[in-house]
Amino acid sequence: MKNKNILLGLILFLALINLTSCAPSGYEVGKAGFFSGLWHGFIFVFSLIGKLCGADIGMYAEHNTGLFYWLGFIIGIGGFGGSGAAARR
Repeated sequence: MKNKNILLGLILFLALINLTSCAPSGYEVGKAGFFSGLWHGFIFVFSLIGKLCGADIGMYAEHNTGLFYWLGFIIGIGGFGGSGAAARR
């Protein structure tokens, strides 16, 4: 049972690390909106890790719609980081 949990954890970890390939780097056509901001906020941690490792990726979309992009970005960061604090209680 313990080996299954370790294997499952490793697979999930590798899948999440693979999300850094989806980091915002100017690939979008047009301006990024709310849902792009939500996604970029969610993968922010992985983008940061990739950036610290020397990858040439952006932390956010440069061409965005403004307030709604940033609102989605902040909600995405909070949804990823805030869920751990709520589960701890």
